[in-house]
Amino acid sequence: MNILITGGAGYIGNSLMKHLAQQTDVEKIIVYDNLSRGSFNIFCGPRIKGAEKVSFVHGELLDSRKLRKSLDGVDVVYHLAAKVTTPFANTDGHMHEQVNHWGTAELVYAIEESKVKRFIYTSSTSVYGSSAEEIQEQTTPNPSTLYGISKMRGEEHVQRLQQKIDTYILRLGNVYGYNRNMRFDAVINRFMFDAHYKGRLKIDGNGSQYRAFLHIDRLAPLLSRLRKAVVPSGTYAVVDRNLQVLDLVDAIKELYPELEFIFTNQHLQLPQLRVNPNSALLNYIKPDSIKPLTEELLEFRDHFSF
Repeated sequence: MNILITGGAGYIGNSLMKHLAQQTDVEKIIVYDNLSRGSFNIFCGPRIKGAEKVSFVHGELLDSRKLRKSLDGVDVVYHLAAKVTTPFANTDGHMHEQVNHWGTAELVYAIEESKVKRFIYTSSTSVYGSSAEEIQEQTTPNPSTLYGISKMRGEEHVQRLQQKIDTYILRLGNVYGYNRNMRFDAVINRFMFDAHYKGRLKIDGNGSQYRAFLHIDRLAPLLSRLRKAVVPSGTYAVVDRNLQVLDLVDAIKELYPELEFIFTNQHLQLPQLRVNPNSALLNYIKPDSIKPLTEELLEFRDHFSF
């Protein structure tokens, strides 16, 4: 099986690439990335198991010629490449449109002309917008940010493939957890860094707002299994747990008892999102078990260098 991962040098791509490289049925992995986030950590450090299977293509999603060439002989495509932001940020609309919308459209056009058999697109729970009520998997999208709108438009292009090949849209919660190519704009990752090295957290709003979360160590194996599992084409929400920001602060304070925290804009009612974690996808793929949050945070802490 030959696999191409767009955005393969990024946070999720790093974990997925290493996981796939260890699978005996995977013969070739192409990491297709423009390195716009400065994601060079993937190229350094201890040599991974199965490294001989991996090759790198420095390319843009909008470079249709290079994209089509890279798809030659590929069986499965993971589309992870995206202009990413925090869930309710509302900036850089042009880049979100160029990458998340039109970049996805260009990839879909290329796949329609290829012999790719399976396509997996990582969207975001941001397409649901915000809600005081728990969102269900098939709730109609109602994005409230430029990022969420661009991901929804990407989904609309991907949906064309569902009538042609096995195609999966995965709306991911806020991904967190350690790997060598960390994103520190994700709330849990950032909180852990600030708690460990600064001893203080800054909390926007009153901390009562909910977010939907997903651990990187559960996501990568699930994505890997989806490359060959018998699953109906469709759209699935992938979430581990929903937490209030104050719940997260309490858990981190167990690790750092002297932790201080300050509130900013405490008078504002900030947007929130809870997503039902009982996805229909779990009827077809058994994910790894969910660890207690405190245990996950302890493991995270153990990766800090000092």
